[in-house]
Amino acid sequence: MAVKWTGGHSSPILCLNASQEGLVASGAEGGDLVVWGEDGTLLGHTCFQGAEDVTNVLFSPSCPTKLYASHGETISILDVRSLKEPLDHFHVNEEEINCLSLNETENLLASADDSGTIKILDLENKKISRSLKRHSNICSSVAFRPQRPQSLVSCGLDMQVMLWNLRKARPLWITSLQEDEREEMESPQSPGQLLNPALAHSVSVASCGNVFSCGAEDGKVRIFRVMGVKCEQELGFKGHTLGVSQVCFLRESYLLLTGGNDGKIKLWDVSSEIEKKHKSPTKHIHRKKTKRAAYTKQGGNTHASVTGEDEHGKILPKLSIEHGEKVNWLLSTKIKGYRNILVADQTSCISVYPLKEF
Repeated sequence: MAVKWTGGHSSPILCLNASQEGLVASGAEGGDLVVWGEDGTLLGHTCFQGAEDVTNVLFSPSCPTKLYASHGETISILDVRSLKEPLDHFHVNEEEINCLSLNETENLLASADDSGTIKILDLENKKISRSLKRHSNICSSVAFRPQRPQSLVSCGLDMQVMLWNLRKARPLWITSLQEDEREEMESPQSPGQLLNPALAHSVSVASCGNVFSCGAEDGKVRIFRVMGVKCEQELGFKGHTLGVSQVCFLRESYLLLTGGNDGKIKLWDVSSEIEKKHKSPTKHIHRKKTKRAAYTKQGGNTHASVTGEDEHGKILPKLSIEHGEKVNWLLSTKIKGYRNILVADQTSCISVYPLKEF
């Protein structure tokens, strides 16, 4: 059953993040930022001057009261106990910021913007240490790799996915999702089939640091593995009937959450596909064996399946939720000891779905 957190925002929520202490932050259109308790109680609210959309929020893992937020071209650092006045703010991007990412050592903050540029902010010295310019269109998502504080991946509306090392100003590796799309167009199974362009919306790196996923406008989810200074596509499958707006690996596993413009939320286990070629370096979350079930709940129809593939070897979701609204942001976090999915969409409330069996 979907529980709704309401009363914090009056406009669509664009982003979510959770602290290790159980706090949740949400950013919305019009400059609104809200901090919630784990039971959905409203703990704090602020509205940034200029009323520019809050496009990303990010808790500091080492200091749970510290929160990073991007609004317009600005990054603000806040104390969640007193949101009114930012602790600090930086204006380093020339166009609207779409995504923030902290490296594991928390000395570098990446911000990707509409110009296609990724700025790397040195938080200790409070200055730009790198400006990464290779995307030819909006850079929609960027993510530092766990265990590798100098390495990150990015994707954009130029249909490019890139691997970076901050010791170099140019990407180590680039792939175009358009080439993948072209091959599909030419395949005998789909002659002349019209496809949405593979504009890349979201990337997420698994806890191992070597495997990452990318969601794109063509409805496909792609899984890549980093092999030194290049990457290989391990897996690609049609996850949604419309664009994949969000991908999110669950911690310490190869369980992948995806959300789409088709209003669906799905959970995939891609571990078997990855382990066909490589031994898994991550621990797996214990999953109880459940009977194949289909059940309807208020606020979203949920279909759970214990099988990962059908008889043709096609990957199947472990869980499918008919959310009904275009997904803006997805998050997996523990609330009162149980794993939950938090969803932001075109409405002003947060939807919470339980993930108890995973």
